Amino acid sequence: MSRKDATLTTHGFKYFLRKLWRDPMGRWGLVILLITSFVAVICPIFFPFDPSKVGVDASSILTGPSQTHWLGSDELGRDVLRQFFSGARISLFVGIMATIISTIVGSGIGVFAGYYMGRLDGFLMRITDFFLVVPALPLMIALGAIFGQNITVIIMVIGFLSWPRTARIVRSQTLSLRQRQFVPRAKSLGSTNLRIIRTHITPHVMPLIVANTILVVAGCILSEATLSFIGLGDPDRISWGTMLHFSFVSGAIGRGAWWYFLPPGFGILFIVLGFTLVGHSFEKITNPRHRGES
Repeated sequence: MSRKDATLTTHGFKYFLRKLWRDPMGRWGLVILLITSFVAVICPIFFPFDPSKVGVDASSILTGPSQTHWLGSDELGRDVLRQFFSGARISLFVGIMATIISTIVGSGIGVFAGYYMGRLDGFLMRITDFFLVVPALPLMIALGAIFGQNITVIIMVIGFLSWPRTARIVRSQTLSLRQRQFVPRAKSLGSTNLRIIRTHITPHVMPLIVANTILVVAGCILSEATLSFIGLGDPDRISWGTMLHFSFVSGAIGRGAWWYFLPPGFGILFIVLGFTLVGHSFEKITNPRHRGES
């Protein structure tokens, strides 16, 4: 296997990281993700947030930035900066966990459909087409309303409704790989189908899966923010989408309390932008049509 087809081993990871950093799009995306990761992982340790804690007097309700509240307070007198840091962690956590589910389901369906073809391929692709045709957001809203406002439910709903595009991409690549000479050669040496999939097919499609996975994270974060904004988020876990929801229902937008709704809005914008830039840059590196350009 050539260096450009290397899987995400330590050597392969360093190779792709260097290529990403040399690409302006990838470099900006990595910088944005490093900043948002610091905000989501490190900052909540030093600025913890307790959703049950409220302000002790009316003067602390929806106040602007001050020495006490660097980013102002909300309608309950809670510190917005602490909410922002905590919300970053929840938004990123939901996005990544939902993406893991989506990637496992989509990659599995795509590989098996593309490798075995025939009836299994037809059956799996009809299921995939169904989920591609059905509008995902209304279905997420319906399932979220049915199963409750729980962070686990939100992750499962988003994850199990975000896999069709991954399945299609992986299937297409697997169909191409199945025509390569190494497949019949491996069979002639006694390799089983599962062994061929594990040792020959999967390593070749892995860079494509990773590139698509990075882009899926952005979509899952947006889906969580949308569900939370319309009131279907977990009220016990403050995410950026939940902050936007409460800023809207509390009238903060109408009252010009910009410190309440702008930070989570820009947070969602930047984290989605970061994953999108890195995803497209990674795709450019791993796509054979662009390798001569990178």
